[in-house]
Amino acid sequence: MRIVHVELGQKSYNIEIERGLLEQAGQKIRALLPRAEKAAVITDSNVGPLYASILRQALEKEGLSVTVLTFQAGEERKNLVTLGTLYDGLAAAGLTRSDMVIALGGGVTGDMGGLAAATFLRGIAFIQIPTSLLAAVDSSVGGKVAIDLKSGKNLVGAFYQPKAVFIDPDLLKTLPVRYLHDGLAEVIKYGCILDRELFSQLERLRDDRDLLEQADGIIETCCALKARIVEKDEFDTGERMLLNFGHTLGHAVEKTFHFDTFSHGEGVGIGMVLITGRSEALGLTEPGTADKIKALLQKFLLPVTVAMKPEDFLKAVALDKKKRGSSLTLVLLKTIGESFLQKTEFSGLEDYLPEKT
Repeated sequence: MRIVHVELGQKSYNIEIERGLLEQAGQKIRALLPRAEKAAVITDSNVGPLYASILRQALEKEGLSVTVLTFQAGEERKNLVTLGTLYDGLAAAGLTRSDMVIALGGGVTGDMGGLAAATFLRGIAFIQIPTSLLAAVDSSVGGKVAIDLKSGKNLVGAFYQPKAVFIDPDLLKTLPVRYLHDGLAEVIKYGCILDRELFSQLERLRDDRDLLEQADGIIETCCALKARIVEKDEFDTGERMLLNFGHTLGHAVEKTFHFDTFSHGEGVGIGMVLITGRSEALGLTEPGTADKIKALLQKFLLPVTVAMKPEDFLKAVALDKKKRGSSLTLVLLKTIGESFLQKTEFSGLEDYLPEKT
């Protein structure tokens, strides 16, 4: 058992990482919430058929009444319509403020399940059980929950910390290869911004088999890195913004292609390469850094470029939720493992965008 503690006063919680943990989830959840009578498991059409029955049995063993709410998988479903359906399901299940929502799935599920929990009955207990690498290392930790609007990604959301995060690395074995690599892009991000040794470890991986064998330690490292940042900056006003490396341009890629061509991790990977290429050209980043990131992404079949014009990026970034007035804070690298924040006027953003081809 690997445990990462997130210290946030009364909102503190543990991230537990162990193979086979899903079958123990009922006991752990009952210990956390002894007064609860009902649990709503929110999952999607990919994950539900694989794991919802295992979780249901574990919870029912502890005397909980369980409702499973399943939505159609896909980033394009992370919207107000799906959220409304989830609210209706929670109400029909008769959940009270002493009950709980459990998000069983990837980043989309965690984001929507968390927002539903944060707002239903003005907030009920919330537990994350991530089933993808991306959710395990990033979106399940730190309390950011949100949905997308047509005008942009994660524009409606909240900061709402879970009561616990339970990570079972065995669940990664059923991930399609594309989405295993999708999560790896976020792992690479951590290496880029904070941990050169992690980046080197990833460079030493020979293949997906190596990645899955080392998943426990990799997940623990990423969760610990994120936990330390969240403890200092829970509401994303300072150092936590470093976690957005690659995301400003990555979200623009996702939005421009209507969230159905590039996955989140693929967009972030493209964003990391493009922004670092430009910061190198501006003399802000050690030469060759973009090539290192590019080589590692390509090793795991992740895209590193996109057919978009500067004006496409500008249009998409205009509604980025990280924008403050007329400025935007970009995350740049000095070198692998060392990052910094660069406040940039929107009028000067073109300097950081890919040049016209």
